[in-house]
Amino acid sequence: MKILQVLPALDAGGVERGTVEMVQAIVGAGGTALVASAGGRLVAAVERAGGQHIQLNLMTKDPVNILLNAGKLARLIRSENISLVHARSRAPAWSAYLAARRTQTPFVTTWHGVYGEDFPGKRLYNSVMARGARVIAISHYIGNRVAAHGVPPSRLRIIPRGVDPDIFDPARISGDRVHRLAEAWRIPTGARIVMLPARLTRWKGAEALLDAVARLPAHDNLFCVLVGSDQGRTRYAASLTARAESLGLTPRLRLAGHCDDMQAALMLADVVVSTSLKPEPFGRTVIEAQAMGRPVVAFHHGGAAETIRDGQTGLLVPPGDIGALAAAIDHALTLEDAARAALADQARTAVLAGFTTAAMQSATLAVYRELLAAPVLAA
Repeated sequence: MKILQVLPALDAGGVERGTVEMVQAIVGAGGTALVASAGGRLVAAVERAGGQHIQLNLMTKDPVNILLNAGKLARLIRSENISLVHARSRAPAWSAYLAARRTQTPFVTTWHGVYGEDFPGKRLYNSVMARGARVIAISHYIGNRVAAHGVPPSRLRIIPRGVDPDIFDPARISGDRVHRLAEAWRIPTGARIVMLPARLTRWKGAEALLDAVARLPAHDNLFCVLVGSDQGRTRYAASLTARAESLGLTPRLRLAGHCDDMQAALMLADVVVSTSLKPEPFGRTVIEAQAMGRPVVAFHHGGAAETIRDGQTGLLVPPGDIGALAAAIDHALTLEDAARAALADQARTAVLAGFTTAAMQSATLAVYRELLAAPVLAA
């Protein structure tokens, strides 16, 4: 099989990492993996996995450029004898859809996000993600939204995201790796850490976490660490610093920025939180933290409601309830050693049973093979 994946860029994020993981799976299955995007820090990961990257600016929403990109993709499909096209984002998907129709190539989409429809024409723009011969939803929450767009069960496949349990394994993380991060982030020895691993963007709810930490009872040496790039949103990062100052948290707040060693970062945390103000389509950081045996506290909506069993593999609180969030974080911080170990074991066991990279890769390859055995082009 020769699979072409298309997406806007290859920077940090779940869409991008899922793309790299499928490059690994395609190559591992004896196929050829191509990725078309505007590039980014994960191009090297695609190439290390045995894939080929084609530099194309597919981010444009302009109809003329979408048509021009469709022509470029159609020529690529013909020249490389592509077997199937897999689109992961709306603007690239329109070009890929048109190219696939033009070349009679099977077309698959993965519905990664919660797409707004509050502007005229937005529903039509979003509809391309429902036009795949198979439409992959990354959670049941997203699957319900996809079904509402008229995608029948015969074309819909629920394939959750996953983690690699060999990489996200607390037993494999050396103390040196954790210590290097603690030093880089100026975390003193013996500190207690509440961590939010997420891009610094308003909907990820960093303000909610700061407000909750400010309400916590006194905990010796407690630090709040936000791990994630601001992606140029310097004004928003500055607003978080100002909010921390108003709450008296400045000495205990760390804006860590992008981290290339999230396994060690999670091992540094005493509690990991997911405070997204809107439901997460899936929320990969939740299962990563669970795989590392960290107590997770999350707002009870979206993907977190599927990946956390409240009180068994983590703690769920009503979305936006700062008091409940503070109480849950405090509870997680004060768990007895035996209770913490039991929670860690149950969380990792649940991830291994239902949310691994290998399971995601296998299920997606099955979708490819299903279509290549009897091609259905698109809806």
